[in-house]
Amino acid sequence: MSDLGDIPDPLALENQVCFALAVASRSVIAVYRPVLEPMGLTHPQYLVMLALWQHAPLSVKDLSRLLQLEPATLSPLLKRLEANGFVHRQRTSDDERSLAVTLTPAGRRLRDEAEKIPATIVGRLGMELSELQLLHQMLTRVIAAANNANHSHQAVHGQAPAS
Repeated sequence: MSDLGDIPDPLALENQVCFALAVASRSVIAVYRPVLEPMGLTHPQYLVMLALWQHAPLSVKDLSRLLQLEPATLSPLLKRLEANGFVHRQRTSDDERSLAVTLTPAGRRLRDEAEKIPATIVGRLGMELSELQLLHQMLTRVIAAANNANHSHQAVHGQAPAS
């Protein structure tokens, strides 16, 4: 752990990790927007499709866990993807409470078009792939650390961890 005493003003906006992450997130998502729009996808919908292209079929619960999204946030995304003809949601035969999400033929075809997205985004960002891979590794560590901190806080305060 580093000593915050090394930072001249630990409350300066430009010194905040949360600020850098928030601005970076919005900025990168803005780079995706014009690439995804012709495909009829928003960035959150694209993330859902990535998960389904890799793991379909998935229950809503598993999809929620994989994307680290609350089911209440995921539900409208799935409804829109279904309305656009990319996914189908149906009750599973073994558990009527569980919804299974599958890709439609149009959803599977969309993957071919989406395969161009990663290279397009790397090109638009103008960064070396190795830099982006290192950034991804660091962000994955930050996510794990934040999840651990949240679970520790919830355990100390007697709260059930979010599923």
